[in-house]
Amino acid sequence: MKYIVAMDSFKGSLSSEEAGNAVAGNIRKRDNEADIQIFSMSDGGDGMLEAFCKATRAKRLSVPTRDALMRRIEAQYGITNDGTAIIETAQASGLIRIEPEQRNPMRATSYGTGLLVADALRRGCHKMIIGLGGSATSDAGIGMLRALIETFAPEGNFKDIQSRFDRCEIILASDVTNPLYGPNGAAHVFAAQKGATPTMIEALDARAKQFAEHAAKSMGIDKSMQPGAGAAGGLGYAFMQFLNGRMQSGAELLLKLLDFDNIIANADLIITGEGKSDNQTLMGKLPAIIMQHACRYHIPTLLISGQIEDHEHLMAAGFKAACGVTPAGMPLHKAMMRDQAIANIREFPLPL
Repeated sequence: MKYIVAMDSFKGSLSSEEAGNAVAGNIRKRDNEADIQIFSMSDGGDGMLEAFCKATRAKRLSVPTRDALMRRIEAQYGITNDGTAIIETAQASGLIRIEPEQRNPMRATSYGTGLLVADALRRGCHKMIIGLGGSATSDAGIGMLRALIETFAPEGNFKDIQSRFDRCEIILASDVTNPLYGPNGAAHVFAAQKGATPTMIEALDARAKQFAEHAAKSMGIDKSMQPGAGAAGGLGYAFMQFLNGRMQSGAELLLKLLDFDNIIANADLIITGEGKSDNQTLMGKLPAIIMQHACRYHIPTLLISGQIEDHEHLMAAGFKAACGVTPAGMPLHKAMMRDQAIANIREFPLPL
């Protein structure tokens, strides 16, 4: 049988590639003649750089930048043969770079992501695919814009650098559809997981609203309520409002780059999954999009995740089976340990 393994990462536990290799190991124990293809996957969040660079055969380079607390770091991005930059926000401005006790989105800045964009522009990249996920920030992209201004017009303002982006196509890869501010905005939905207190959340939301209102008044357009404006703490808004960025489903974009439909056309089974699957999975998350593509060719899709909730809804959506690999009673902190997560996947009795 031919198997396609396209796992998302198990956030905080396994990369897409690690999860995929664990699934492949499970399959081989049950089918020693299996033909298995493993793909690194991402919807624009965790693992975006790895997955998109593999799909496009991009060259990765390491450059100096700043983390979300403005500490000097080295971060990577990719450049394809046709000059497209592949930038993952979390490489510079990621939450994973900030110690838990230091996390504070009132201080955190997207400046480092702006330095990556500036570096790509200096190297002649006039198309950029930017993954918006895993950020430590909620600054509405102000830091990113400041980095661009200080790089290209140290004594000026945004108008002095705007023309540099007139012929630059910016594609924003994300599965987030939230607006910049309001009850469903960046601060109210995402800032708590970045270390914000309730008081901070109100202040962050007010700051984002004020910034957007000022920008709308001076520019005559307002992208703050566009789907995805709240991605990466409002970076989505800044790219759309100021740099003509265009939001796309990160999963759909990656599948197109992979020519996924042609690859799966003669497969017998597709296996996908993530750390936790529930009703949110069906709202544009990577496993659901993979399943939808498989359904076009009448290929069954097996969902393998660390945890499963809303099982009936997942099955009704079209999955062949939805399996939670974490043994009953195993504490979450143990299940999320890398070696244990791999073992849980490898030992689960897959319904092949």
